Order: sequence, then C-alpha cells, then structure tokens
Amino acid sequence: MDWTRHAAQLARSTVPPTSRWYRPVVATPRHEFVPRWFTAGQEGWTPKDGPSYEGAWARAAYADQTLVTKVGPVHADHAADGEAVTGRPTSSSTLPGLVVTMLRHGQVHHSHQLLDVATGSGYSAALACAYLGDHHVTTVDVDQYLIEAASERLDAVGYHPKMLLQDATAALPGEYDRIVSMVSVPHIPASWLRVLRPGGRLVTTIAGTGLILTADRTDDGGAAGRIEWDRAAFMATRTGDDYPPLLDELFSKARDAEGEEVTDSPYPVLDVMQAWEVWSMLSLTAPGIEHRTGTDDHGNPTAWMLHPDGSWARAETKPSSRSATVHQGGPRRLYDLLDGIRWRWLQDGELPVYGATVTITPDGETTLARGGWSVTL
Repeated sequence: MDWTRHAAQLARSTVPPTSRWYRPVVATPRHEFVPRWFTAGQEGWTPKDGPSYEGAWARAAYADQTLVTKVGPVHADHAADGEAVTGRPTSSSTLPGLVVTMLRHGQVHHSHQLLDVATGSGYSAALACAYLGDHHVTTVDVDQYLIEAASERLDAVGYHPKMLLQDATAALPGEYDRIVSMVSVPHIPASWLRVLRPGGRLVTTIAGTGLILTADRTDDGGAAGRIEWDRAAFMATRTGDDYPPLLDELFSKARDAEGEEVTDSPYPVLDVMQAWEVWSMLSLTAPGIEHRTGTDDHGNPTAWMLHPDGSWARAETKPSSRSATVHQGGPRRLYDLLDGIRWRWLQDGELPVYGATVTITPDGETTLARGGWSVTL
C-alpha cells in the first residue's frame, strides 16, 4: 500500500498545516495499527481483514473515523471471517482528529514526559512518539492483548515507547509532565495526581458525557482547570474483558408497561445521546442512565431511560402533536430530571456544563462549577 499519500490526505483533512501534530499524522501509517476491525450490521459486528481488501483498508484506516477493534471480549484479530460478533465495543482506534484534539489540549511540547492512557491500537502512542521521541512516551492499558499487539505494531514502524499493562486508575509508576487519556473516567483518579509533576497538565473526558476536562496541577497536590468548549466522548475505563451487561431485563419491563406515573411532557421525544449538552448535564445529575430509542407502530419516535437502581421512563410521541406521553416507574422519576434540564436549556439559552471551572482535590474529588451551578463527581 502506498500509505504516505493517504496519510498526507488524512493530515490535510484533520489538522491545520501549522499545527505541531501535522507532521506526525503525515508520518504515521495508521493502517499498520488496524489490520482488522469491525463494522456494524443488523446481525452484529462483522470483522474486516485489511490485507485481503487493500483498497477498503486504505479507505477505512485513513478516514477521520473511529474503527472498532474489539467487541466484548473478542478482538477483531481473533474473530472468524464472515461471522458476526454481538456485544458492545470495548476497544477502538479513535478517529485521528479527536486523538490530535486531546493531544493539543494537553499542550504537549518536546521536553515533556507523556503518559498516554489507554493504548488501544497504539495509534495515539505512535503520534506521540513521532513528535516527542520514544523515550518521552509511556503508554498504559488494562488489556494484555492490546498491549502485546500495539507493542508489535509500534516496533514494526520503528517506535519503542515504554508500555505498561496497568489499570490506569490504580497506582502508577514514574512521573509525567502531561497525562492525556483516550478513555473516559468518572472523576480524576488520585493516582494521576500523584505522578503528575508540579505544573503538569492532564486531559481526559468524563464518563457518560461529551465533556473534555483539562487541568493543571496545583501546589497542594490537586489540580485546577476547566471543561473545554470542544466536545468528545470515549469508552469508559474497564477492569475486565467486557463492560457490565446492559439493562435488558429492565428494558423488557419498561418497553410497554403502564407507568406508576403517567404524565404529559410539552417537549418532543428527544434522542438524548445526540444532544450533547443535555446528555452531559443529565449524566452529571444522574450518572448511569442507559438510553434507548425506537419507534411505535406508527413510526413515531419513542425513547426509554433505564437506570441500575430500577428507575425507568418511556416517552411516546402523542398523535398529531410534538409533545409526549411519559410513563415512569421505580424509585426516581428520570424523565422529570430530563425535562427540568430541557426547561433550563430553553430558559437560559445554554447549560452550564461547557466552560465550567474544574477544581480537583489531591484525593481526586472533582468539582465542576459555573454561574451558580456546581456538581461534585
């Protein structure tokens, strides 16, 4: 494959030519890090083999898109050709434009020691090595196969960063000027603060939200920063091969059940996951909500909200109306929380999540605040 022209086109489409990350994107053969990946279909996730279809491989690897490389416990490298795998994605090669965005927010410079959290395919570590040099990069992942495969692929293209099989939320070795995470966390791990040098900077996303958090270490061992105006979402940290199962049993109950409480909402049914500001605010208010969408027998939008505590809600589009009928059950009224956020959004013209200040204590307690609103993670 003549990958150099593809990489140059990828750089032109994702990174300003004046950016310090332009040359690393041009110089990095992304296809080497995703020889196999999954595509979504009606039957599940189907593996694709790059070397067998070089044209498709080049188009996929050098597009600014995320390529799913692991579904549940099954890596694409080990999936049988032509057989669909069911489950949720557990690893991917993140779209290059977002990888660069995270590195850019990290304000990484040549003299810095960088901790790359969540090795994944190894592509982010490769970009960091291309810019900083191998001896300035440490990359960690909780998944042994990901570390092994990424190590081989990085070695094949001439990069040899320090690689650790490591739970990034547990105790970490070394000291770093920058920590850039390609996985989301529910709050800042205290272990990050302990290895972040004075004046160092960390960048991550908050689990269940579209929020990028940047913070600089403070003299007391904590950190202070803000939620950036950019938006991004990553898979959450995990400790095993897969995430906990989805709330299918609760969904079966909520799918058509009459609610303990039935009300009318003045707002249309919303696909919350596509409304980043609302989704982020709701996730901070009530972490752990699972969202599902579909249609009724007439093709009208329907949305479900499910929570591990047993709370559920179903919003159905009312006939000949843009409003919704809402059924709710369980210990909390999830849709009331959503409608309260939507009302605040309409009343104020924005929600306070983006642009919020961030204060982190040395033990990782993370507080967001803006305009009289605050939440502690």
